[in-house]
Amino acid sequence: MKIVAFGASNSKKSINKALAAHAASLVEEAQVEVLDLNDFEIPMFSEDKETEIGQPKLAQNFLAKLESASAIVVSFAEHNGSYAVAYKNLLDWTSRVKREVFQHKPVVFLATSPGPGGAANVLHTAVTSAPFFGAEVRGSLSIPDFYDNFDMARGELNNLAMKQQLTDTMNKLF
Repeated sequence: MKIVAFGASNSKKSINKALAAHAASLVEEAQVEVLDLNDFEIPMFSEDKETEIGQPKLAQNFLAKLESASAIVVSFAEHNGSYAVAYKNLLDWTSRVKREVFQHKPVVFLATSPGPGGAANVLHTAVTSAPFFGAEVRGSLSIPDFYDNFDMARGELNNLAMKQQLTDTMNKLF
């Protein structure tokens, strides 16, 4: 089985990418591919831009990566209570290629932030809109206070209670 994981952020030091990679690594015997949204940077979506350039190859490539997966893990960054622009733009373009971006695959949606809110607002938005984009959400979890609960050097949660919650959430994937 193959898991495609990514942080829904274009930060080069994305804590959400780190969380998504760690979460996917908890699934035993899974092949994990961690995507970087910077590899799929495309112009800002608009119908005018779509008429001008068509469907960008990078949006098609992103969709192909998701298609290659047995399951998908996404960790959402929250910008002003909503999606990071890089993710929202990629979602907008990709959904023009195929509305059901997640292709009825099992997904786990995560979110984290440095603060106590844990990006819970954007996680709620993602889970609520998931069926429209063909996602079969098997679990979701918000991790608050990222830097207090995650060891970046080791790439894993150091809070044992949260690590157990994450393991339990990931066990719902298959």
